[in-house]
Amino acid sequence: MDVRVDRDRCLGAGMCALTAPQVFDQDGEEGLVVLLDARPPQERHAAVRVAAGVCPASVITLTRHGSSPAS
Repeated sequence: MDVRVDRDRCLGAGMCALTAPQVFDQDGEEGLVVLLDARPPQERHAAVRVAAGVCPASVITLTRHGSSPAS
């Protein structure tokens, strides 16, 4: 799984960092998303999918290797 975020659209809600803290964080200045791991290991995929689903601004994009965006 490849993970991308669009910081320009981020609202700073922090749901991603709460749901998958090994993959997402927030910067201290604006509270915007920080991607810590663009290719998380398999055991973190479920949490990353949940984080993408609960993001109020839909700024998290998930893709499989070699495919188009899944979320």
